[in-house]
Amino acid sequence: MVKRVLMVAFQLPPMRGDAGVQRTLNFARHLPAQGWQAQLLSAGVRAYPQRDPAPPAAAEPDAGPALSVRRSLALDAARHLALGGRHPDWLAQPDRWVSWWLSAVPAGLRLIQRQRPQLIWSCHPIASAHLIALTLHRLTGIPWVADQRVALGGDTEAPAERTRRIHHWLEQKLARHCAAIVCSAPGAVREHQRRLPELAAERLALIQDGYDEADFAAAQAPRPAGGGAIFRLLHSGRIYPHGRDPRHLFAALERLRADGEIGAANFRLVLRGSDADDYLRPLLARFGIEPLVELAPPLPHREALAEMLAADGLLLLQASAWNGRIPAKLYEYLRAARPVLALTDPAGDTAATLRQAGIDTIGVLDSSADIASSLLRFLRLARQGQAPSARPALVARHTRAARAQELAALFDRLLLEADRQAAPAAAK
Repeated sequence: MVKRVLMVAFQLPPMRGDAGVQRTLNFARHLPAQGWQAQLLSAGVRAYPQRDPAPPAAAEPDAGPALSVRRSLALDAARHLALGGRHPDWLAQPDRWVSWWLSAVPAGLRLIQRQRPQLIWSCHPIASAHLIALTLHRLTGIPWVADQRVALGGDTEAPAERTRRIHHWLEQKLARHCAAIVCSAPGAVREHQRRLPELAAERLALIQDGYDEADFAAAQAPRPAGGGAIFRLLHSGRIYPHGRDPRHLFAALERLRADGEIGAANFRLVLRGSDADDYLRPLLARFGIEPLVELAPPLPHREALAEMLAADGLLLLQASAWNGRIPAKLYEYLRAARPVLALTDPAGDTAATLRQAGIDTIGVLDSSADIASSLLRFLRLARQGQAPSARPALVARHTRAARAQELAALFDRLLLEADRQAAPAAAK
């Protein structure tokens, strides 16, 4: 018998710029091999702030079975409901896309009536997805699994008071009604244990992010890695001023340039798809390092992977405030098998994951002096071909297929528990 799960997820292709897109997409792609068929319920594409013009990977010939996606109307309060550039606060609670709830609940009920899924799954950080799944769960009694990459109240940017109260309310609903809460990093599990002490340990599961081998097989590196006069150090993805602030890195580059250690003739930092170029440009001018740093536009996912494969080095940024998070790109960096430099807190999950992989080229993000020495060591090792790299067998544990297997095992356990609970009631 085919087992079915209704997956409520805002982040799906062609949305661009969010790691959750690949997490949700690849769970759905790989679950059928584990006996689970996913039906995706998502928002209309006009709700996405940024869209990828390339076709989603799931629609390409080598991506496996086609995914079933039902989209319903959603409006972005900041773009579609604003007057004079402003919108009422209540139209954006718990987030800017709460209007999606109005169409998604009826659409979800029709899908449930037609397909009879055994589980409902929803993905944060768009809290409206949880609100939709909560409503569907309460109306149908189908067990609900919440994918919480971070705690609802765990962001380093303090939300408005109304948002904070609503997130707290929704977090309590998760604790009360979810069959399980899935986290993507050990620190996120610990944060949920701290915030929700009433939650039984078996209702928290750790399923980390990963990389998709099919995407790497299809990615073509535009040039052979290494061998050029200019060392290209690539950071691929978003930069957040509160979680991945590069100002100490920029100060280190200024110092190294002044000392003659690096220059435009031998070093280039590429910040690809930062989504923060307006924040970064004044910093580059302030430190006088514009010749060393390239602000590059975002690329479709497989082209971004190809660029990773061709880079001389790959850069991770993760502040101590995000010690309980692991950037999804870390696993893609490991698979790319290029030298990795991480600027992060040595006590955080990002550093721990790299050390477990045998990578010790790690500097402290909030110390320009430490960054300067760490970068020089990294450049020396990388140019000599001696930078540490992860063993292929260890990297293979982080495939998206392996993560989907972990998720399917959780689904199977929850289904068994639901059947056991239903048996006494049926016998009466």
